[in-house]
Amino acid sequence: MRVNPFPQLKMRRPRRWTGSLNVVLLLYLVVSLAPSLVSSIIVNTPAELHASKGDAVTLSCTFTSTSRPTSKMTVDWSYRPQSGGAPLTFFHFSSRAFLPPDGQFAGRIQWMGVPARGEASISLINATLKDNGTYTCSVRNPPDVHGSPTSHTVLTVTPKVPSIRFSDVAVLLAFILLPSAIITLILIGRMLCPKKQHGQSKAYRSPIEVTEGEEYGVHPAGAKAKRASCCDLYMMDSEDEDGYYDLKKRPPVDDGYAESQC
Repeated sequence: MRVNPFPQLKMRRPRRWTGSLNVVLLLYLVVSLAPSLVSSIIVNTPAELHASKGDAVTLSCTFTSTSRPTSKMTVDWSYRPQSGGAPLTFFHFSSRAFLPPDGQFAGRIQWMGVPARGEASISLINATLKDNGTYTCSVRNPPDVHGSPTSHTVLTVTPKVPSIRFSDVAVLLAFILLPSAIITLILIGRMLCPKKQHGQSKAYRSPIEVTEGEEYGVHPAGAKAKRASCCDLYMMDSEDEDGYYDLKKRPPVDDGYAESQC
């Protein structure tokens, strides 16, 4: 009977084959997962954007890539209406910007991107209510073919709220506030300086006060004769009492007579 001089070799053969199989599986996993771990791109956009009718809206899009952007890098912007439907690509960038020649966005798109800085944004000029919908930014930068190459943002355009202009404020000040201020000043002036009554504006005269031209009842020409209220009083010296009755026959000439009305 023959005896095996190396009994241990028979037991090590299965272990060698098992170790080789593990190495092959490990290499396969590394090769299959290497592109996703090394070459990947991530695109980011804001989830929502709000604007008023007539505004210029910046559709922001940024990306990060493990590879430096080259001439093979491409950017695409697509639009899907709020009412639904298939997305429509309206902008393309590949070494240069290709703006939409016709359609809804013709003449209203500006390229704002800087690929070297990871910028792929565009500007939408004169936003309208028809622009409401979902906008998708897609960036390709070979060999980065894995990761998140697309991102979506929802744009909501609302009617513009009317605002008061400076000219409107000036008109209000001129036609409303200014007349009100003038009237207020007039009222304050009348309160501080009340008008004197008609009876107080004239100089006060005593019932027996004598003025020039009234001593003997002689009034200026054209003046209306005053109506006697109670009586006519004539004052004279005692020694001239004898000539009292001659006063009504001739106009007096002496200065010693004085007429008073009461």
